[in-house]
Amino acid sequence: MALVAIKPTRIDAAIANEIAHNTTSGLEHVAQTLTWGADEHVLVALATAGWLYTRLQQPQKRRIADHLLMVSLATAVLPHALKSLFDQTRPDRLTVSGHRRGIPYSGRPRDAFPSGHAVHMGALASAAGLLPPVPRRLVRCLAVALSLTRVVVLAHWASDVVAGFTLGIVVERLFRPFTLAKSRQQRPPASRGWP
Repeated sequence: MALVAIKPTRIDAAIANEIAHNTTSGLEHVAQTLTWGADEHVLVALATAGWLYTRLQQPQKRRIADHLLMVSLATAVLPHALKSLFDQTRPDRLTVSGHRRGIPYSGRPRDAFPSGHAVHMGALASAAGLLPPVPRRLVRCLAVALSLTRVVVLAHWASDVVAGFTLGIVVERLFRPFTLAKSRQQRPPASRGWP
């Protein structure tokens, strides 16, 4: 039993009911497939591959790869720890009509808060700030879209996704001073801020 029980808001319930009443199995299959893009296993594997690549081919990008790997690992662990503290029933356990229209069951029934996928995507959206403007916008749009798939498949309430996304941003920003800061010997005297 978790320490804190969380109930969905009226807005959460209204959004979930609207999805349950209007979904189709085709939409659910698409959302279910897309949601894998925000899965911790996929993201940690990609961050690890990027980290290895910088070791072999792009030594000038090592700090960024270190940062992305550390943030990916942290956002993979943190949601599990929080789910042991918070109990919230997933919306897919509270709908009947949605299952007839193709909505699957997701994870453990009382692990709705926070959305782990959204934590990963919030961190990714925040880390995209290190990119030039066009790729930054594309990554951020993708991160938001992948987070919203968790609402569409009724794995999470909208507030779980918002909280998870925000938490991901906070985690990424908290890691920056440690993983992206240049050493004092490498830093030019007039240097200001992060890269």
